[in-house]
Amino acid sequence: MKGEGETHDIVIIGGGICGLATALALHRKGFKSLVLERSDELRTTGGAISIFMNGWYALDQLGVGEELRSKAILIKEIRDAWLFKEEAKVTPCSKEGLHCLKRSDLVETLAATLPAESIRFSCRVVAMEVDPITSFPIIHASDGLIIKAKILVGCDGSNSVVAKKLGLKSPKISPICEARGFTNYPNGHSFGDQFLHLWGNNFLLGRVPVNDKLVFWFVDHKFNQRDIEAREDPKLIRELTSERLQGSPKDVIDMITNCETDTLTLTRIRYRAPWHILFGKMQKGTTTLAGDSLHVMDPSIGQGGSAAIEDAVVLARCLGRELQPHQIAACGCRELKRKAEAAINKYVRERRVRIMSLSMRAFLIGSMSATSSWVKRMVFGVLLVLMSGKNSHGHAHFDCGHL
Repeated sequence: MKGEGETHDIVIIGGGICGLATALALHRKGFKSLVLERSDELRTTGGAISIFMNGWYALDQLGVGEELRSKAILIKEIRDAWLFKEEAKVTPCSKEGLHCLKRSDLVETLAATLPAESIRFSCRVVAMEVDPITSFPIIHASDGLIIKAKILVGCDGSNSVVAKKLGLKSPKISPICEARGFTNYPNGHSFGDQFLHLWGNNFLLGRVPVNDKLVFWFVDHKFNQRDIEAREDPKLIRELTSERLQGSPKDVIDMITNCETDTLTLTRIRYRAPWHILFGKMQKGTTTLAGDSLHVMDPSIGQGGSAAIEDAVVLARCLGRELQPHQIAACGCRELKRKAEAAINKYVRERRVRIMSLSMRAFLIGSMSATSSWVKRMVFGVLLVLMSGKNSHGHAHFDCGHL
C-alpha cells in the first residue's frame, strides 16, 4: 500500500468526541469530510462526561441534543463538602443546565448520525507536511498511505501530530493523577441528582449519578511512584484509591470498594498552559486545531468535552460563511486557499479568548488541588473569584451561536 495517494476536501485527524462533532457540524453545513481514526473501532471506553448548558447549546445545533438528553440524567445541584468540616456549599444548577452522560453514548450517537464511510479506522497519522506547489497539507499514515487534504483539522488529542507541526508548545504534565471508575448499584443508589465534590487532605473526589443505578466517580491526588505500577492493575488502583480516601464517609468508601474493576483507569492530568493558548499558533494555511489538540485542560471544571463541541460548531459556521460546499472542488487552489484561510482565521479569533478563559479557570482550580500550601490556595482562590465575578458558573452558560 506504500506510496498510494488520495485527495480529500476536508480531513479530520482523530475520531474522538471532537473529531466526530466536527465532522457532523460540517455535514450539517453540506461539507463532506473524512475522519481518520487510529483505533480499529470507535473509542467508547472511558468514564462519564458532564455536559453543561454551553455543551447542550452546541449539541442542539448538531441536531443530537434531544436524543442525548434522553440518555442522560439531569443534575440539580452541586455539593462541595470538606472532609473535616461540617458545613457544605450547595449550588443549585439552572434548569436543564447540567447532565451527566456516558462517553460511549455521546460517541456512538455522533458517529451514527454521520454519513456512511465518514470514518476510516486503523489509520494512524505519523507525520504531515505542506505541498510545495498548492500549499495544502499532506498527511502520512503509518501504513504508507499518503492523503492530500485541502483543509485539515487536528482533533488528535493532547499528543497531536498537527499541533506539533504548527509549533504549539506541548501540554504540561500536572503533578495530579486521576483515578476514574463506575460503580453499579443493582437495587438503586441514594445519591439522587446531586454532583458531589468532596475535598480531603491531598485528594478531591467527584461523584455523579449517570442513572438511578450507575454512578461515575473520580479521585484526584498527587502522583507518586506506586501510581506507575497501578496504571496496569485495576485491583491496585482500587486498593490505592481506598487508602487515599481514609476517613471519608462510609458510602464513599463502599462506592470505591464495590466499583467495577474493568472500568477503572488511572491517568496523569495534562493541560495546555493558558498563556500558550493566548499566544500560540492555532493555524497554518488551511490547517487548524480543535478539542484537546488545542486546549487540553485540567478536568476540574468539566469543560473539555463541551468546549470541543463548541469548537466544532464555530469552525463549521466560519467555513460556511466563506465557502459553499461545491466551491471546494470548483475553486482554483489560490482562491480556495484564500477563502479557507480567511474562514479558519475567523474561527481562531473567535475561539482564542473563550478557550483561554476556560483554560485559566481550570488551571487555577487545578493548581489549588495540586498545592499543599494554604497561602497558594488562597492566592489561586482570590484570582478565581476576581476572574469569575458574581457568577461563578457563567462560563457554563456560554452560547457559541447558531451553526
